Amino acid sequence: MEGDLDARIEQHIESWLTPSVLFDLSGRFQRDGFIKVREIYPDEIRESVREEVLLLLEKNAERRDLLLETTGNTPRFMSVVRSEFIAAQGELINRLYRSQPLIAALERIAGEKLYACPAADEEFLITRQEKKGDTHGWHWGDFSFALIGLIDTPPLEVGGMLQCVPHTKWDKSNPRIHEYLCANPITTYGFVPGDFYFLRTDTTLHRTVPLNEDARRIILNLTWAGERDLRGAPKGDDRWWENSEAQAASAVQD
Repeated sequence: MEGDLDARIEQHIESWLTPSVLFDLSGRFQRDGFIKVREIYPDEIRESVREEVLLLLEKNAERRDLLLETTGNTPRFMSVVRSEFIAAQGELINRLYRSQPLIAALERIAGEKLYACPAADEEFLITRQEKKGDTHGWHWGDFSFALIGLIDTPPLEVGGMLQCVPHTKWDKSNPRIHEYLCANPITTYGFVPGDFYFLRTDTTLHRTVPLNEDARRIILNLTWAGERDLRGAPKGDDRWWENSEAQAASAVQD
């Protein structure tokens, strides 16, 4: 897989992303801020990503149990692998993040150019939910686009689905999440291991449904910026995945 990774991705995407598929995906992405793109990688690449993610978790996982003020004190209950560890140890993930055929396909779907994330701590993130009650509570992203791979996910009756409210805006000083939830439909998406989805993270309010029993939900998150994101650094000390003692984070004790 070493030398021909980009060529293999390009060949695979050319056969998958036909004009009719692109028309459908781009339309739904603009409408919903979300699309499943499981087919964006060949099976063997998705399996290699899974192996690398599990190895990185085994070596580097750090637990987070906190509430975040800038999203109305919604919870973050999970383990994480920080971006710098993935950057240093995740050879395949790094190559995929910079794959020009992959980025070009996402740009065609998004209808705009994608840029490498200007905040190094947001390029990559691995999360693992595993305990009853684990969740990534309602939130937005500081940057516009994320490609997220479901490494493991439990059956639907256990939870772990993604819920989204598109076309919303994050005001960190007044997030008004409950108002958005009352005023807009909430769409819920289920997954199976190996799925990928593309998300407009800065304008799509989203969360994972809490696990109702001990189970394993593992994701890999790759983040890119839009041109609008390059005009200034994100505001607020709320980077909880990088620093569990961020000013906006308050720890939750067992």
